[in-house]
Amino acid sequence: MHTTGKPGRINPVSLRDPELTGMTHQQLNSLIGELTPTLAELREHSRCEQRGGERRRAPGAGAKCKLTSADRILATVLYLRRFGTQDLLGQLFAVNRSTITDAVGEVRPLLKQHGHRIPASTARFRTPTDVTAYLEKYGTEPPQETKPAC
Repeated sequence: MHTTGKPGRINPVSLRDPELTGMTHQQLNSLIGELTPTLAELREHSRCEQRGGERRRAPGAGAKCKLTSADRILATVLYLRRFGTQDLLGQLFAVNRSTITDAVGEVRPLLKQHGHRIPASTARFRTPTDVTAYLEKYGTEPPQETKPAC
């Protein structure tokens, strides 16, 4: 199991477990790769409308997003699997519920537009500790990442 050392805390790698997502690591990475450019484009367009015009600063300046595009997609997949509430997902991603709500609202239409259907899970969790216990029992190890030579 891949916890962070704090009881009941799970790291982002463990949330990508096929037991939770219902897809292999390769399938999830492919989905993230497919949706990320469109998600980034939509977020930029939305921000442009909020600002009332184009950027005045370069991308990356200012406040950072609390969730990466990959995490927004992962949170939406987990939510659509119906294994827990948005409150639980907020705890797992260390953000508030409204951040999860926003992510789901942005990503769900993209999944539909790209023809992806996320089947519901039979597992249901109430707390991060429940998720940790489930992964300790049923989870798989993530693929080993190759470290660069330098």
